[in-house]
Order: sequence, then structure tokens, then C-alpha cells
Amino acid sequence: MTDFDKIYSLYFKAVYLYILRLSGNEHIAEEITSQTFYKALKSIDKFRGDCEIRVWLFQIAKNCYYTYLEKNKRIVSLDPNGNIVDSEKNLVDTLEDKDTAKQIQKILHKMDNPYKEVFMWRVYAEMSFKDIGRIFSKNENWACVTYHRAKKFIIERLEECGYEN
Repeated sequence: MTDFDKIYSLYFKAVYLYILRLSGNEHIAEEITSQTFYKALKSIDKFRGDCEIRVWLFQIAKNCYYTYLEKNKRIVSLDPNGNIVDSEKNLVDTLEDKDTAKQIQKILHKMDNPYKEVFMWRVYAEMSFKDIGRIFSKNENWACVTYHRAKKFIIERLEECGYEN
């Protein structure tokens, strides 16, 4: 087990719960948590140790969430408990739009494996990263990062075609 795998194992649930509290949405919390660990993996060598690793991850998660809200121009309001409620559609909901779904299918057809398969298992079968990792004889972190890369690829191709998420 690598050092990053240990970090992922130790802090995944805490980061997920933090974003779940911010967003009030399980799917968004999973997406942002995935993105958080992807970014942390890419920049772990820049971590200076000025704070606890948990605090660093929470900061990345918060920034990812706010970027997500801004990019998607999400409508945010508060529920009676003071939690943020997100009322905008996510990528999975976008699949209900037939034109966008067709475009995503075209993109998926051109996408290499394992990205295509991981994306399809996650979105269409709604499988957890842990279960997807098992299918490929990999760990949860691998599935999370692979899914994030596939999703990023799809979004970039959609944007190139003039679709807005």
C-alpha cells in the first residue's frame, strides 16, 4: 500500500462527509470527493506540512466544491437546518436529455478502456468506487481517479461540441 493509498483510506470518509454536509447531495459529495483526491494525488509533492493532511484535503475539497458551484452556476439555497441545498442537474441527470445523451454515447464509443468501462459502471450501474476497483482487481483510489479522468474527458469533449453542462 502506497502512502497516498493510506491517506485515501484514512480520510476518504471524512472528506466525503464534509462535502455531503456542504452540498446536501450524495452524488455531488461523491463527485467532489473523487475530484479532491485526484487533485491531492497530483499535488501531494507540493504539500509542505504546514497543517494536518486532513485540513489540506478539506481545503482542496472546499475549493473543488465552490469551483463546481461556480462552473455549473448552481442555484444554492439553505434548508431549514441551515445546510446548503443544491437544486441544479448533475451529469447523470444530463443523460436524460436525448441530444446530450447521444453526444455522450458518441464520446464513450471513442474513449479508451478502462475509462469507458469505469465511467459506465459508475454512471449507468451506480456502482461504488470500491466495487468498480474490485471488478478491475484494483483499489478504490484507482477507480476514483479513473472515473474522474473519464468524466473530465467527456465534459471537455461536450464543451468542444458546444454543449453546456
